[in-house]
Amino acid sequence: MEFVQNFPFISIILSLFSGPLSSILDGKKAKRLNLAVITIIGAMSVAVLCFVIRTGEPYVYRMGHFPAPWGNEIRVGVLEGVMAVAFCLIMLLCMLGGIREREVEIETSKQNLYYIMVNLLLSSLLALIYTNDLFTAYVFVEINTISACGLIMIRQNGRTIVAATRYMIMSLLGSGMLLLGICFLYGLTGQLLMSNIQEAVAVLAKTGQYHIPLLVSLGMMSVGLAIKSALFPFHGWLPDAYGYSTVSSAAILSSLVSKGYIFLLVKIFYRVIGFDIVRDSKVINVLFVFGISGMIMGSLDAIRAKDIRRMIAYSSVAQIGYIYMGFGLGTTEGVIASIFHILSHAATKSLLFISASGITDVSGKHKDFFELTGAGYRNKVAGVAFTVGSLSMVGFPLFSGFISKILFAQAAVGHTFKMLPTLIALALSTVLNTVYFLKTVIRIYTPVPKKELEEKNYVTITMKEQPVKSAALICFIVLNLILGLFSQPIVTLIENGLKMFA
Repeated sequence: MEFVQNFPFISIILSLFSGPLSSILDGKKAKRLNLAVITIIGAMSVAVLCFVIRTGEPYVYRMGHFPAPWGNEIRVGVLEGVMAVAFCLIMLLCMLGGIREREVEIETSKQNLYYIMVNLLLSSLLALIYTNDLFTAYVFVEINTISACGLIMIRQNGRTIVAATRYMIMSLLGSGMLLLGICFLYGLTGQLLMSNIQEAVAVLAKTGQYHIPLLVSLGMMSVGLAIKSALFPFHGWLPDAYGYSTVSSAAILSSLVSKGYIFLLVKIFYRVIGFDIVRDSKVINVLFVFGISGMIMGSLDAIRAKDIRRMIAYSSVAQIGYIYMGFGLGTTEGVIASIFHILSHAATKSLLFISASGITDVSGKHKDFFELTGAGYRNKVAGVAFTVGSLSMVGFPLFSGFISKILFAQAAVGHTFKMLPTLIALALSTVLNTVYFLKTVIRIYTPVPKKELEEKNYVTITMKEQPVKSAALICFIVLNLILGLFSQPIVTLIENGLKMFA
């Protein structure tokens, strides 16, 4: 075994133990530790990705070297490497982009607590990416939930406490359904390692035994993770959680936390149950209907939103709908489109939340649209960044969102029953996206009379005054362009990764 093969396990342990270590540090030292840990883990993830690309095969890392069913395993392939690199990069940029707001909005005595939650969150996301054990995945789902709840309520005001309570209630409902589904599956197969479960499920499917219990297990795990990832109509907790938390929390929650749950669902489909069995079970038809409903209803709610943060939050409901719609197509092409959209949405939504904070900074901290008039001139970097994110969400060529919609359309073409609903939903959702995103872009670039600006005491922020946030926004813009202009190699990696999954 080469030393680089130990990096996934080291990454999980490093981020896990850096959480408690942050508890004995002050806020500034905890911040430096957090940024250093994310950077180191990101570098190790790049090394792991390069290794599996070079070898062309996945590998299994047995913790303690005990074989199944007593041992616990980490399984690493191309897709796991891609997701780990993307998650680390986006989390690092989210943390850099929200440094100034965290120092203002979080009490000095509690700032180290924030970094404890971020470190534990990163550990749980990496575990969900790498683990080959279904119960271990559930344990880290709960760590993820608790950490995300802490990120929401760290500001300690009434709205964030209510938002965190709603989030916890819905998340526990989803976790309960996931756990029941795992218990049913364990009762049917007697296994917890994903690959072993798949072998047992294949035998059950071939013989026709326990068809209904297997269907119930799959349905409960799918719905449980759908609730946790805010698929319509289980999204009621999302607007407040994203709208009232700190900008770093909102960016991380929208771009990474929900995607970790969705990636676990992909693993369940491919590595636990088997995608052919999932497709035959018709569970994906339910996900398809909910996905299309989320695409439309999330966009309508975003149009009705009265402030920019809630508008971006409701947009996430629509984008989660895209991902589940791709799953619902029941084809490899649809899953590839959904996984690419996970990356696209993660990069773009973080860009939107962080740039929106820059826009509100120069608008007297107001979030309602009328007060944002002309903000693009008062903070040029944030204005350009928000415009890029908006164009990507609409599906403008050159940006990642355009590639996502092309992939979804291509995946739907030729499908007997789902092609027409998919294409209509894509077209309608694109029109609705244009309404609420471009109206905001027009608003921030509508000139304001100088006299009115002086009366409101609005400030102008240059790139030199917020160098770290500006650098993070520029990196997000570049990342979006890379996903848009160099999408084919990334799609190829996703396709190869799915083959390794099976």
